[in-house]
Amino acid sequence: MKKRIAIFASGSGSNAQKILEFFKKHPEAEVALILSNNPEAYVLQRADNFEVPSHIFDKQEFYKSDEIVSLLKNLQIDLIVLAGFLWLIPENLISAFPNRIINIHPALLPKYGGKGMYGDKVHKAVLNAGEEESGITIHYVNEHFDEGEMIHQSRFKIEKGDDLEMIKFKGQQLEHLHYPKVVEQILKKIKNKN
Repeated sequence: MKKRIAIFASGSGSNAQKILEFFKKHPEAEVALILSNNPEAYVLQRADNFEVPSHIFDKQEFYKSDEIVSLLKNLQIDLIVLAGFLWLIPENLISAFPNRIINIHPALLPKYGGKGMYGDKVHKAVLNAGEEESGITIHYVNEHFDEGEMIHQSRFKIEKGDDLEMIKFKGQQLEHLHYPKVVEQILKKIKNKN
């Protein structure tokens, strides 16, 4: 039985795309579901392109019910992957999937993490601070933004003259290179279902 991945995304889903591509013909794992809190998110089109089912939810369903947990349990999801998902993960989901939820952050945590720090806001903060390097952090998810145990970090050098777009581009190159492989490594550690 293949290990099953669920991806949560709020926007375009370029990391979701790379994970979909990586696992499309994978012998041991597959993306079983894409979930989004944004009915306009381009990631839903990406799910369609790969013929992966998707589910759109609102705050009520996510925070005030167990519907999402039940859905993921029914689909026998092994690992939840956050790919540009902007809401805090609720306690019921964390306790239902202990050490089974991972996230990617576009900076070297613990710097430039926390509530409201996502996407371009992170890159702007890095640029304004005059940092000489930035990078990506892949980490387990707990009940606080960007505070879960670190799994992987990769760095890039910020050259003189690098603007916001260049920093973002360098970061995305690392994200797209490493995230699918780290997902694969974590899946290998998860014990097979009975």
